[in-house]
Amino acid sequence: MTVFDVRAILRSDPLRWHLLGVVRALDLPDCWIGAGFVRNAIWDHLHQRPASPLTGDVDVIWFDPERADPAEDQAYEAALSRAEPTISWSVKNQSRMHVRNGDAPYSSATDAMCYWPETATAIAARRQGLNGCEIAAPFGIDDLVSLLLRPTPHFFGVKRNIYKDRVRTKGWTVTWPLLKEAET
Repeated sequence: MTVFDVRAILRSDPLRWHLLGVVRALDLPDCWIGAGFVRNAIWDHLHQRPASPLTGDVDVIWFDPERADPAEDQAYEAALSRAEPTISWSVKNQSRMHVRNGDAPYSSATDAMCYWPETATAIAARRQGLNGCEIAAPFGIDDLVSLLLRPTPHFFGVKRNIYKDRVRTKGWTVTWPLLKEAET
């Protein structure tokens, strides 16, 4: 499976494709929908089943250090909720998230994803034009498409327990039984 296949899976999911268009309409800089939005679609596909319903937040990330006021994120969440009220939206300008996470400042939305807990979660998509789709995957897509759970480098040390707790509490291996944890 390649990035082309990931794009095709997202394009073939009417809801996800529509939501990517809704977010694109915000016209935010360096803006993506990430994490479970992409990851779960791929895991469902690899388990040969229909797309799971979107549960939890749909994570919209963007990057602009000149607009780091959390109130702006809340305004975008409200706009997205007006456009698609059945979706639980989470909008975060990644230019300030390093403070909350105790990391060095991020340089872009993709750089911020390097600090997410799992390699398979550190993936995002955005619509380009009418039919285009761009994928951001700072650790590549190999773990995602190989159904491997692996911590990102920032979650090997002090933050290792956060990664372990997520694997345990998210119930991923129950929902997607072909998942396996990488030997680390």
